Amino acid sequence: MRALAINGSPRKGGNTELLLKAVLVPLEAAGWETELVRVGGQPIRGCIACGKCFENQDNRCSVKTDMFNEVMDKMVAADALILGSPTYFTDVTAELKAVLDRSGFVSFANGGLFRGKIGAGVVAVRRGGGTHVFDTINHMFLMSQMIVPGSTYWNLGYGLNRGEAAGDAEGLRNMEHLGQAIAWLGKATAPFKADYPVPAPMQTEG
Repeated sequence: MRALAINGSPRKGGNTELLLKAVLVPLEAAGWETELVRVGGQPIRGCIACGKCFENQDNRCSVKTDMFNEVMDKMVAADALILGSPTYFTDVTAELKAVLDRSGFVSFANGGLFRGKIGAGVVAVRRGGGTHVFDTINHMFLMSQMIVPGSTYWNLGYGLNRGEAAGDAEGLRNMEHLGQAIAWLGKATAPFKADYPVPAPMQTEG
């Protein structure tokens, strides 16, 4: 099985990356193929609400001037998505928000590409606001018919300067358990993934 971790932090080697890697360790030990992609700091734009993904239905965004479609291909191929962000002024980073909006729309426009996948959010936070970031990530998962596993606490790691989250023993214990929970859930659901219920089409008034 395949797990994709997406790092919304522009800080290479920062606390968000540290936490995401901690989640991937038990998945790799369980035999999963893992990949970490950093979108933070990359020139990736937000959704322009053009609606072309609904017209084209080619599993891609019509805006092809940035790296988004490369990331989208990886998201579609993965069994589990682990999205991480530092806590910025009020929410996730702008780059991760762009991924959330565009991937959510493309998935929905193409019949639910994320349906039945596992989704987990990971947040690096200095002090406050981390649960709002966590909620933003989880909202996309839940709207996309994904399965969100719990862990020992909120998936938050505390630290401001690069590497400080390594000193958050409780946070790292949570990340380890989260990786184990994803591996367990993937193994439990794999034989039945094709049976995930497909919603009835929306009825419009005639």
